[in-house]
Amino acid sequence: MSVNQERRWLAFDTSTDVLFLAVARGEQVWTQTLPGGAQASSGLIPAVLALLAEADMPLSSLDAIVFGRGPGSFTGLRTACAVAQGLAFGANVPVLPVDTLLAVAEEARWTQAHAGAITPDAALTVLALLDARMDEVYSAAYRWEPVPGATHGRWQEAGPLQVGAPEKLHMPCDQVVLQAGNAFATYGDRLPHVAPDGLRCEALPTATSLLRLAPALWAQGLAVSAEQAMPLYIRDKVANTTAERDVMKAQTVAAKNALVKAATQP
Repeated sequence: MSVNQERRWLAFDTSTDVLFLAVARGEQVWTQTLPGGAQASSGLIPAVLALLAEADMPLSSLDAIVFGRGPGSFTGLRTACAVAQGLAFGANVPVLPVDTLLAVAEEARWTQAHAGAITPDAALTVLALLDARMDEVYSAAYRWEPVPGATHGRWQEAGPLQVGAPEKLHMPCDQVVLQAGNAFATYGDRLPHVAPDGLRCEALPTATSLLRLAPALWAQGLAVSAEQAMPLYIRDKVANTTAERDVMKAQTVAAKNALVKAATQP
């Protein structure tokens, strides 16, 4: 799926140890990859403003700010959500949250199709896996279906979001032909087996995969206002602690202040 020619997007993901950032104006895309983890909280805002300046795209000209909402690192998710909220508040643009495991599935589909490992226009079931630490993995299954008469396809959920020990993951069906993510080096044979003709590939929720997903999610009306953008946690943690809320608030304020400062500089 290509980026809509009339759309302008800012996309970023900090749910893993890598910070992925991209901006798009139609088919033209600018990208940057930086260290994630703890460094994302201080590096994301300057990197966003620098990449927007490189693309000569004011933040207020964006159709939406697209971010990976989770699951993933708690710190990374809070950072991404707070920065998305702050920039969206300051520029008065909507936010488009995207499941990180769906982005992993899309990144795997895209890279494997371009490598010739799978047929680009064929139906495909992907089990997306991310290392959740604490001897657990995040997982979800998605089904890619071609659209008759079109050059693109669409994603549908084929299995629920899960977190748990690798050997206890539920395989939604026996049609999974591609496992994708960053859990293979750590968990190896403890993960469910793929089909006899299946594949495994390393994949992360890149900003470019968010951009490819954005047009369909936008068309489904999934963009929200800044205050409605929230991280997606699937562990037994349904609310932020007081300290975490303070961190998110501070990061949101920092994003808004950085936007004001950038707008007033000559």
